[in-house]
Amino acid sequence: MYREAHHAASSPPQEVRTEAPPEEHGLETTLDTLHAMDLQHAPEQDVVRAMELMVTHAEFPCLGAKSVFRRGSVVHAVLDDMDAPDTPQVLLERLTRFAHDIDGEDGFHSFIATFRRPEHDDEAAFEASLFALLQRLHDADAETWAPGVEADPNDPHFAFSAGGTAYFIVGLHPAASRVARRAALATLVFNPHDQFEQLRADGRFDGMRATIRRRDEHLQGSVNPMVADHGESSEALQYSGREHDLDWEPPLEVHPTPSLHEEDRR
Repeated sequence: MYREAHHAASSPPQEVRTEAPPEEHGLETTLDTLHAMDLQHAPEQDVVRAMELMVTHAEFPCLGAKSVFRRGSVVHAVLDDMDAPDTPQVLLERLTRFAHDIDGEDGFHSFIATFRRPEHDDEAAFEASLFALLQRLHDADAETWAPGVEADPNDPHFAFSAGGTAYFIVGLHPAASRVARRAALATLVFNPHDQFEQLRADGRFDGMRATIRRRDEHLQGSVNPMVADHGESSEALQYSGREHDLDWEPPLEVHPTPSLHEEDRR
């Protein structure tokens, strides 16, 4: 498994023992245990380990996430502050390197960014930080929007683009109402869109999606109201995990690059 981390803590990390709770503990109990640890000040390996314990738990519903951890095809960057001025540039550089490294490789790959700060009291606060970061990330990105997806955040075929690569983003944080989104620290998972298209081409997408949704319903006790298929509604509705009406508009302003204008004139 290849991992990288970036941090500039003002005080040295404290040693925290991140051990797996007993196997009989359910996912919610495991997440409560991880949340009770002081991972904000823990060494990066403990932060990475906490995410691994969450995803590899038997009750965690997402099979794709389990696959990337099982195959070691995840890059996990641990950053200090989601709202820091230098975070967008650092994140863009990491994502660009990630996309380059996996180019031409088969199977699932994910880039995970976990942030030690800030602490979000509720889903609205996390969502505000998420979209503020995506806006700043987009503002720092000089590349053309990724091909094959739309740049309008309200379009049903929208996907976020960073460094010319399209991603489906999954936001995780301690205050999430859905158990499967309840990570110990604020986290963004960037999943390349191309791998979902490959699943469709292979005829495996529908079966995997149905299994994940069934597992999530079993874990939560209810269907996730924000789940939709690509092309039905903007996937930005799903990024933060917060429940929204379908007429909600993502707080993200995509501005065309000169290269996009050139494409329009052709």
